[in-house]
Amino acid sequence: MAHSPHVSVVMAVRDGQRWLRAAVDSVLAQTFADFELLIIDDGSTDETPRILAEYDTRDRRVRVLTQGQEGLAHALNRGLAAAAGSLIARLDADDEALPQRLRHQVDYLHAHPDIVLLGSWAQVIDEQGRVMHRRLRPPTESRSLAEVVLPRTNPFVHSSVMFRAAAARGAGGYRPALEMAEDYDLWLRLCERGQIAILPEILVHYRRHGGNVSKTKAVSQIFAARLARLSYAARRDTGQDPCAALLAPPEWRAADATMFYADDARLCRMLELADPAIADTIAPPLVDIEVISRRVAELTHAEKKLAQSALINVLRRRRGGAGYSRNALFGLLFRLDPVRALRLIWRAL
Repeated sequence: MAHSPHVSVVMAVRDGQRWLRAAVDSVLAQTFADFELLIIDDGSTDETPRILAEYDTRDRRVRVLTQGQEGLAHALNRGLAAAAGSLIARLDADDEALPQRLRHQVDYLHAHPDIVLLGSWAQVIDEQGRVMHRRLRPPTESRSLAEVVLPRTNPFVHSSVMFRAAAARGAGGYRPALEMAEDYDLWLRLCERGQIAILPEILVHYRRHGGNVSKTKAVSQIFAARLARLSYAARRDTGQDPCAALLAPPEWRAADATMFYADDARLCRMLELADPAIADTIAPPLVDIEVISRRVAELTHAEKKLAQSALINVLRRRRGGAGYSRNALFGLLFRLDPVRALRLIWRAL
């Protein structure tokens, strides 16, 4: 009978030839040896398939799965279904795992059987792999993570997580309808099945580059994260999950006012005005600062930054919007973050 590895490292990739070798090599160099590396090629058209074929032939620990361009959530679910390990470790194809990463996380999960999801700190690197000054160091106290931090924002670096396969499958895996926040949504469902933790150790290198999703599709990511939080709150309060019926990501740019996510869609339509090109096309009656004004206290740091950039773009065009004076716009700008407001006004106006 064939031996089943203890850990399945799941990596999804599409057109990732630039950093793929570094990511794969970082897994193969782990000090913990009892693992398999499942790589799901999501319809790559560059040199990715050739690179993966080389590893698949050369190292028996590597298994390559292929699919059409179905998206990250589908790819990760394919890996989750095929994984033989009882523990799943994630790594993106542009990041790198430090040599002791799997060993430290496996040891911790063995010592803490109540933990279903475990992350770590991360060191940011640039496109050339050079260490940058920034480190990603989310809070590590488990109770605060589950009760305070996670319900408000995603503290886990996706490439740093290790979770129990049975718990993830029992939770339903990644949901494609929450694309751009499919990981955050899964963490919220996992925390309902057990404890969560983050190791105060740097175990991965997280690569910052021009193609990072968080830079190119920030508003879509914010909307998906808000959907995840809406679902979490509804499950907690009513036992029902409003996102369970979604088959695809909702269209927030034209959301029906009767939908459960309508108010978040309104907010995101305003945040999108942080892009000057979009702000220049919006008609004054469609500028809706009320949806920001009444929710200032609940906005995340990223949302506040986008909201302020949106307000600056509206002010620059000298259009106050339906019923909104320039004074009202300036007032809201300072309510969001007075120090950043001064910087933005100095640069833009």
